[in-house]
Amino acid sequence: MPVSRSRLPGFYKHGVRERRDIVAELAGLGEDEKGALSTGALSEDVADRMIENVVGTYALPVGIATNFVIDGAAYLVPFVVEEASVVAAASNAAKRCLVRGGFRTSSDDGGVMIAQVELRDARPGAAAAIRGAAEELGEICDASMESMVRRGGGFRGVETRQISESIVVAHLLLDCRDAMGANLVNTVAEAAAPRLAEISGGRVGLRILSNLCTHRVARCEATFTPRELDPDGDAVVDAIVEAYEFARLDPFRACTNNKGVMNAISAVALATGQDWRAVEAAAHAYCGLGPSYAPMAAWRKNDDGDLVGAIELPMAVGTVGGNVKLHPAARANLKILGVDSAADLAKVLVAAGLAQNLAALRALATDGIQKGHMRLHARSRQDIKV
Repeated sequence: MPVSRSRLPGFYKHGVRERRDIVAELAGLGEDEKGALSTGALSEDVADRMIENVVGTYALPVGIATNFVIDGAAYLVPFVVEEASVVAAASNAAKRCLVRGGFRTSSDDGGVMIAQVELRDARPGAAAAIRGAAEELGEICDASMESMVRRGGGFRGVETRQISESIVVAHLLLDCRDAMGANLVNTVAEAAAPRLAEISGGRVGLRILSNLCTHRVARCEATFTPRELDPDGDAVVDAIVEAYEFARLDPFRACTNNKGVMNAISAVALATGQDWRAVEAAAHAYCGLGPSYAPMAAWRKNDDGDLVGAIELPMAVGTVGGNVKLHPAARANLKILGVDSAADLAKVLVAAGLAQNLAALRALATDGIQKGHMRLHARSRQDIKV
């Protein structure tokens, strides 16, 4: 999509049906896909296939965040969220880095997930023995995920963690490509567990994926000039850096800071049919890997006086399988987004999170968080220009 087509100036002034028609034309949606957005299009039959004991369905708003330019390409980003100001704030923040080229991203190669096999009462040297058996373990793993191997995925290695004197945890690294892969990873963990018990001399405990997918990290950076941030831009840059420092030093502040980041990430994940609880769990756990729980995004002032934000988070998302296949509105939202791979979806998620964090910190550094938030709660949007 050309960069200019992410802007949609005055989009908020249109009615719901007009906005839907505009997005449908830009994304090339068919009538069925437009209908999926109009009604949620989750029939009771489909809902009954997704979970147990279904008695109905529950609707949430779908909003479109504009102004996102990521790695030179424009995106219209669907958000499913109930909280006022989230979509407007992300759109507004995304516009403020366009003068510096928008968001820049990178990610780990492949879609590598971790299958954990817990081995209790393991003999001394068990961890080294497991690592030494990588080739044999790879054959076992690939045999239990043949369809994924045919799509270019499969076993990528084994790591071990000695978490107590007698407990070793084997991490089987499995490339799930464009699938999130939870069910597949659990299947492989169970298939490899008996041989791991023999190698370690221990007994098998739990066999399950880890949502802390540290080999599936997406990264994003953006630069904001003082002028684009505020008329008093230099002071706002300093205030945002100080706000980040507060979150870095205080986990009570970091928790609220990160909730704001996840306002966007979870909203896009939900819109596109992802397991957003898994995404949230991984993001928060990743922030706790250091000496203390930390903010998800970091902010600094560069030598030119610009504000630079950076975020990196594990992103176990998929564009095939699961609810992505079942839910008509999720399929329509993915088409609006225009992503072809899990890696592309992951970069949109982290860019949205960085934009949301910038919006919140800028508000805190200027008028305070409540002015715009409560105005949108009251539905008086005439002063909000995104």
